[in-house]
Parts: sequence; C-alpha cells; structure tokens
Amino acid sequence: EFYRKTARPDGSFQPGIDPEYRGISDAAYSDLAAVTYAVTIHKTFGWKLPHEEKTIEFLLSRQKPNGDFFNVAGTVKPDSPEGRTYNTTQGLVALHALGRKPRHNPLPVFEDILKGDYRQLPAYSTSFFPLAYLCAGQPIPEKADRGIRALIVQDDTGYSNSHVAATFHASHYYRLIGEEPPKGREMVARILRDQKPNGSWFLNMPARDRHATFDAVFTLRHEGKDTPECRAAIAKAAAWALSCRNDDGGFGHYPGSASDADANYFHVGTLVMAGVLKPVDPLPADAHLLSWGHM
Repeated sequence: EFYRKTARPDGSFQPGIDPEYRGISDAAYSDLAAVTYAVTIHKTFGWKLPHEEKTIEFLLSRQKPNGDFFNVAGTVKPDSPEGRTYNTTQGLVALHALGRKPRHNPLPVFEDILKGDYRQLPAYSTSFFPLAYLCAGQPIPEKADRGIRALIVQDDTGYSNSHVAATFHASHYYRLIGEEPPKGREMVARILRDQKPNGSWFLNMPARDRHATFDAVFTLRHEGKDTPECRAAIAKAAAWALSCRNDDGGFGHYPGSASDADANYFHVGTLVMAGVLKPVDPLPADAHLLSWGHM
C-alpha cells in the first residue's frame, strides 16, 4: 500500500506519502535511495514493481558515460567521492536485482576513488566496495581489499568508529568477501550490552542511530552463532521494529515518525532477519546482494 501511494509514473519513488516529504536519512541524501530500497523490498517478497520497466529506464538514465550514477535531488553532492560511491553502489544494487546490466562499465568509478579518495569517506562506507564489485560481476581486487581493510580499525570491544553502524559495515564487509571478521565475539558482547530495554539501539541522537537496530541485528545474526542470548535480543529488536509501523503501511525511523522509504527497508530487513517476515521461496538470485545483507 505504501509503495502504491509513493510510486511515480517515471519509475522512481517518493521518500514518503506526502509529496513534499523529503526524507530524513538515505532518502534525503540521494533520490536513488528510495528507488533502490523499493526494488529490494519488492524482490525480497516476490512482488511486481508498479512500473518495473520505467524503474529500469529511470536507473539506466542516472548513469554517466564515465560510469558514475548520480542523484538529482538530495543533500549529497553527486561529484563528491561520497556521492559517487553511494550513488553508483545503489544504482548497481538495484539494476542487479532487476537482472539488468548498466549501460556503462561502473568499475572505473571505484578504481578512481581507490586511488586515494576512499581514505576520506565516512566510516560506514567500507562494505560499499565489495558489494558494488560483486554486483558488477567480480570480487573486489586484492589491492583494493588491502586498502579498505586498513580503514576498518576496531577498538577492544570490536567496535569501529565507536558506533554500531561502522561496526556493522565491518561485519558486512568480511561476509561479502567470505571471511570471518576480526573480534567478532567482542562485537557481539558489546552489542548485547548496548541494547536498550525497548529492544532498540537508540543510544545517541536519532540522526546518528536511525539504522542502529538493523546494524546490530545483522551483526548478531552473522557473528553471534545463534546463541540463546542473540536470539532473545533479535526478538526484542523485531518487536521494536514493529512498533515503528504506521497505519499507511510504511515504517518510520522510530515510533511516531512519518513513514519513510529508507526506514521501510531497514525495519523490514530487521523483521526478515528475525524470521517475523518470510521472503519469497525460492530466494531471488544473489539474494545476499540485495542492499545491506538482510537475506
């Protein structure tokens, strides 16, 4: 119902029900986010997109001949290293999920950024690189892998950048390259310790922790070895995610906030990881490459 109301005739999606709503996280950062998350959720459950061919054309139209995908609306500057990394990864994820190749080779974008700009990217950018390479049909090159790993600095608790989001991206990075992350046991112990009584991981101002519950649940599932403590924490997290649902069918980032295309993905992803929502059977091809690893 949410997507029926937010689908645009050109194949893109509004960030929320109100056409004037601009989003408050990924969907505010880049107008590619709402589209990619809509594609991801539809593929997760085997739904048909409202205007699938138009969505494909929309995504293809957002790539430059040099390989860059770009945003038209949103706060990120499309030509910045952050914008190029974010937009090109999101565009590749969506097209890969739809079974389509981009018009232009996207890998020179990452090769260019890996010459040096990658060191200036936010700490949550690490797993963008192997995800993008895999969606483009190849593993991350060895030299690039070494460079990105050097950015994943963990403290004694296994946390990166003193935050669960960067820590999640470390876990996601190692899962995408098929290795166990360093200090996985320590990550789990701190995440379990940090969970709030309401089931969330809202420890900081909302702008910093909007995706924290998804991030924590992913890491618990992948590094927690299905212990009773991890199962209980994930069940509490699912209950909190459900409390963020609104009558219009969408989810807000936290209870009482407006339904948001970005919040939909992260809460639905949490509920899939928790076993509350069941994905399509059989799973779509390369299900692990649908956004941030909820499958």
